[in-house]
Amino acid sequence: MSNQSADQKFEEVTVRTEPIFQGKVISLQVDHVRLPNGEMATREIVKHPGAVGVLAITGDDRMIVVEQYRKPLGKSQVEIPAGKLDPGEEPMTAALRELEEETGYRSKSLQPVCSFYTSPGFADEILHLFAAQGLTAGEARPDEDEFLECTAITLEEAKELIAQGRISDAKTITAVYAWQSYKLTGSF
Repeated sequence: MSNQSADQKFEEVTVRTEPIFQGKVISLQVDHVRLPNGEMATREIVKHPGAVGVLAITGDDRMIVVEQYRKPLGKSQVEIPAGKLDPGEEPMTAALRELEEETGYRSKSLQPVCSFYTSPGFADEILHLFAAQGLTAGEARPDEDEFLECTAITLEEAKELIAQGRISDAKTITAVYAWQSYKLTGSF
C-alpha cells in the first residue's frame, strides 16, 4: 500500500505551461506533464474564474428560469439564473447579484446546495449552486449583451423541458433534482 494521499495518487506533475489564449471569461493553456509512470503528455486546460447558479422558488412553488440563446449550442436554452464570479467576489454575493440582474428578484437569504466542477477533464470551472429563499419581485437589469426572458415553471414543467432537451445544462438539471429532493425530504 502506498503512503501517498488519495488526492495525489495519480498526480501529473506540470513541467511546463504554454499560455495559448486569454479572453474576457476564460483562458486556455497547454500543460506539459509528467505522468505517474514517468512518461510525458500534454493537457489542454481551460481556466475559468468560477460561477454561481440560483435555484429560486416562488411562494406558489414555481422555479424562476431564464431563456436565452446559447451560441456554442446554436439554440435557446431554459436555465436557472447564473453567472461568473467577478475577481475576488464571494459566491454568495455573485448569486444575489445574478438573481437580481437576470430576473429582478431579490432574496432574503441564500442556502448553499452544492458546488461542482462543470467539466473536470479539461476545465477548472467550479459552479456554486444556491437556493434562494424569501423572494421579492423587482425589475431585471441584464448585462448589455444579455437578451433573455424570465418566467416561472412548475417541477413537472421543468422535467418536461429536460425531456425535450430545452433544459440540458448541468447546473439547471442539478437544480431541478435538488428541488425535487427538497420537496420530498425538506432539505437540500
